[in-house]
Amino acid sequence: MDLSQSVALVTGASSGLGRHLSRALVDRGATVYGVARSTETLSALRDDMGDAFRPAPADVREEDAVQDVFTTLRDEAGQLDVLVNNAGLGQFGAVDDLSLDAWDVQMDTNLRGVFLCTREAVPMMRAQNDAAGFGGHIVNIASIAGLIGNPNLTAYNASKFGVRGFSQSLMKEVRDDGIRVTCFYPGSIETRFFDVAGAEMTDHPLQPDDVSATVLHVLEAPDNHLISEVVLRPLRPRG
Repeated sequence: MDLSQSVALVTGASSGLGRHLSRALVDRGATVYGVARSTETLSALRDDMGDAFRPAPADVREEDAVQDVFTTLRDEAGQLDVLVNNAGLGQFGAVDDLSLDAWDVQMDTNLRGVFLCTREAVPMMRAQNDAAGFGGHIVNIASIAGLIGNPNLTAYNASKFGVRGFSQSLMKEVRDDGIRVTCFYPGSIETRFFDVAGAEMTDHPLQPDDVSATVLHVLEAPDNHLISEVVLRPLRPRG
């Protein structure tokens, strides 16, 4: 895909990988609708990145809020070439100490949000499917935790395994409509994720700019290429 003049929507855009992805897409010439809950942070990012970054304040867990974002996108841009479902969080702990709220917030953010945004994006991309057979690209950011179970990560593992299953099913469902689906499984990335999760960061994590570059590489693949899964790990996480 040629990302210049494209329109992308990135969830979890206010910090971490989502922020770096948004900047990388803007630098490629895309218009980026950045979704996050913090209106103030999104406005600051627009001041930093310019008018190509469009703040779209919303909580991806809320159906009405997601629908409003996509209504705005359709009215303003009239197209959607890239959806990056990146919003996510982790709250680690023993299963018998895990609160229902902690379980629900991870399921709702990490999995429900992916579903709600994808449900809105697919009809737009399907309608864009042209004679060349390309309608758009959906990127789901899962985690190594979507491939391997770990103690004290029951809710997070379950949500990311869910993203994996959702992505595999979606890929087969929409490929004939010219829509590519790629699920990424990154290991530790140097963001605030581990601070929020209450867990230790590895000594040599992946860098968000490097992960963003890998996502762009996949997005810019020839239109007939379907790279359905990408696993990224630090080479020497402990040094």
